[in-house]
Amino acid sequence: MKDHYAATNELSWKLRFHTQTAGVSLTAQQPEVNIARTAIEALAGVLGGTQSLHTNSMDEALALPSEKAARIALRTQQVIAYETNVVNVADPLGGSWFVEELTDEMARQAEEIFAEISDMGEGSMLEGCIKGIEDNWFQGRTAESAYNLERSFNQGSRIVVGVNDFTEGNDDADLEILRITNEDERKQVGRLNDVRRDRDEAKVLRALEELTKDALDPEVNLMPALINASRAYVTVGEMMGAMEKVFGRHIEVPTL
Repeated sequence: MKDHYAATNELSWKLRFHTQTAGVSLTAQQPEVNIARTAIEALAGVLGGTQSLHTNSMDEALALPSEKAARIALRTQQVIAYETNVVNVADPLGGSWFVEELTDEMARQAEEIFAEISDMGEGSMLEGCIKGIEDNWFQGRTAESAYNLERSFNQGSRIVVGVNDFTEGNDDADLEILRITNEDERKQVGRLNDVRRDRDEAKVLRALEELTKDALDPEVNLMPALINASRAYVTVGEMMGAMEKVFGRHIEVPTL
């Protein structure tokens, strides 16, 4: 048993991961309840050993986060970090048979999916992924999952507070949300124009040429070229255009 925990602890240092709370669980109805949802999800991530955490704001089902909502999301992390003591334990759920069983089941289902992708690629995961994209396999699985989830809401077999049950309060005053005005848009366009005017165009062109060149070689890691382009103040759209010369542009075909 001691050796098992030693091995588990060693592996945990090798698996560094980021966690974001689930945007799909946020509701436009009674948005303040999203604070509770996010807190529970964030705590689950910490209990699972995440090294980095993002907490969604309560109003993200309605608009971009307001300053107040973003501050509450930050305070949620700080409450977990400084008021629960959970960060003082390396593996709070270690030894839980229920968590271990869930982990094993998730791994089993993941292996089934990996095997199916490998079969599509005739033994190659890469080719299987490419074929899956071309055949809308991934999109189809996602759409099916979303459809089944929505059916469970509509049938009442899965309760969502404020949506299909406990709806008292849905007619309360609207939450104050962030609203982007025409003036905000003009300021953003102005900042973008300032960057383009002040940057070194020679560096921009060299960075884009290097990005296209690296994209031509399937063995080359594109991250250094992308980072170099960012430092030259190349825009995301310009980077995409440089890579599009090599890869083309994927057009998603809706799943029927």
